[in-house]
Amino acid sequence: MDDFALILNAGSSSLKFCVFKRPSEDTWRLEARGQIEGIGTSPHLSVKQGSGQTLADEDIAARDGREAIDALAIWLRSKYRGSRVLGVGHRVVHGGARFDRPTIIDERVLAELRSLIPLAPLHQPYNLAAIEAVTERLPDVPQVACFDTSFHRSQPQVAQLVPLSRDIREAGVQRYGFHGLSYEYIVSVLPQVAPDIAKGRVIVAHLGSGASLCAILEGKSVDSTFGFTALDGLCMGSRPGALDPGVVLHLFQGLKRSAKEVESLLYKQSGLLGISGISNDMRDLLGRPEPEARLAVDFFVYRAAKEIGALTAVLGGIDALVFTAGIGENSAEMPPNLPGIIVAGHHA
Repeated sequence: MDDFALILNAGSSSLKFCVFKRPSEDTWRLEARGQIEGIGTSPHLSVKQGSGQTLADEDIAARDGREAIDALAIWLRSKYRGSRVLGVGHRVVHGGARFDRPTIIDERVLAELRSLIPLAPLHQPYNLAAIEAVTERLPDVPQVACFDTSFHRSQPQVAQLVPLSRDIREAGVQRYGFHGLSYEYIVSVLPQVAPDIAKGRVIVAHLGSGASLCAILEGKSVDSTFGFTALDGLCMGSRPGALDPGVVLHLFQGLKRSAKEVESLLYKQSGLLGISGISNDMRDLLGRPEPEARLAVDFFVYRAAKEIGALTAVLGGIDALVFTAGIGENSAEMPPNLPGIIVAGHHA
């Protein structure tokens, strides 16, 4: 009987996963990785072996995240019949101030994570729904939450501070930072990929539909562009990034928008989509002739270059700039031209 661990990254329309086998007591091997895309619309399962060989490439039925978990369970049983699941790991976007490391999930932990849903409404509900779905199917299998916020708890107090009164700060209002699992992975592989910069002053540009930058010194996060929520910092696919708080007040007071309307505007209708009026996908915008598409691309690059400058000041200089995520890895047009900076590209 083989033992394996399952890793899940559940989103609103996709479920990404990895299967790790344990051939010996102290060894783990990537057995397979895949995803279910188009949940609720045109769901499709694709899986590749650790070596790259295709194991599955087929349309399936999955109207929501729970049905996607069901479809994955059916595939796993067909492929690994007789195997034992030792544990399930989950990407969870928000761990708040308390969860600064991987944590075994129980009802108390789950309740605390539910309280953070308003701070990450695009991600947290789907992360937690996957945990609940696995609990229903495998109640005796331990589950572990790994948090995007944990990596940033090494930041100095001044970088985590929100300049509001003590009572508000003590209610949990602080800069948390996100994309930490991506940054933590980059830090883990830099010693092999680029050992000469691994312990230096590094800015990692996680540029995708969600985008952020992280200033890293000697492998530790010292600052990032994300703050209290995943709305801050860089311009993103459908999120605005840093925004004058007075604009939000004006939406409520001047334009009489409701809280739900403002939430939808900030999370789903801004950024590249809001500027261009065309698409939230950089691949679409790069191929479009409309001036609005060009303006959205220019603003994305402008904001990235501006924030790179700010984080360079925080670090007191820079030894390397590392690009990752969908845009960072695949769009050579995106990295701003900054003479004198050593650029180390890496596929995460």
